[in-house]
Amino acid sequence: MIPASKVLFGFHAVIARLRQHPDSVETLFYDANRQDPRLRDLLERAALAGCAVSPVESARLDGLAPPGRHQGVVARVAAMWPHLTLDEILDDAAAGLPLLMALDGVTDPHNLGACLRSADAFGVQALILPKDRSVSVNATVAKVACGAADTVPVITVTNLARTLAELKERGVWCVAADGDGENLYEADLSGPLAWVLGAEGSGLRRLTRERCDRVVSIPLLGMVESLNVSVAAGICLAATQAQRHRGGVRK
Repeated sequence: MIPASKVLFGFHAVIARLRQHPDSVETLFYDANRQDPRLRDLLERAALAGCAVSPVESARLDGLAPPGRHQGVVARVAAMWPHLTLDEILDDAAAGLPLLMALDGVTDPHNLGACLRSADAFGVQALILPKDRSVSVNATVAKVACGAADTVPVITVTNLARTLAELKERGVWCVAADGDGENLYEADLSGPLAWVLGAEGSGLRRLTRERCDRVVSIPLLGMVESLNVSVAAGICLAATQAQRHRGGVRK
């Protein structure tokens, strides 16, 4: 049995790892009964990466990853994700205008995976998670993220409130997404920015919210009172990039 922390499964997650960090893939297990263009493309990528491949029965794959969710593909990896620090991200000249996202109290791996997809789609340079009250990046998160777990660095910090204070010292504005803030579509989102979002229901912890420079809310026109955190993240990030594209200037 391969430890769960050393396993990736699903086409998107495995292909992303072969594309971004091919040296970390030790063995690719695939359903011996599956023969289709998608699998052939994956095997070609594995061959180019020099990765060992092993055709196995579906029952073996069910023992390596959650049954019915691996899509006939499981990879054993030497390391789940490369370690980066927040300073390295901010010091990277290629990062340009910083756009970060921090999640407080998000414990559902599906929500984290969906947030990573939005982060990748809208150019987030890093996603910040606290060690406590948070799900970590695992194989399920990577499957839901559809490859974004390998493109968006995830940085785990001991104290989220302290990290936000450090970001502010480096000129990054920390903006909380909450229900009683200023209108998202009227807020200035043009400068170096870190979005801070909490889980639906529990929301942000008091100290986390107090460390933010401003609070912004998404106008809701229907009967629902709140949005899933991954949906809210996508809306906030899209609004940020739209304003930057228009050339908005910080007030």
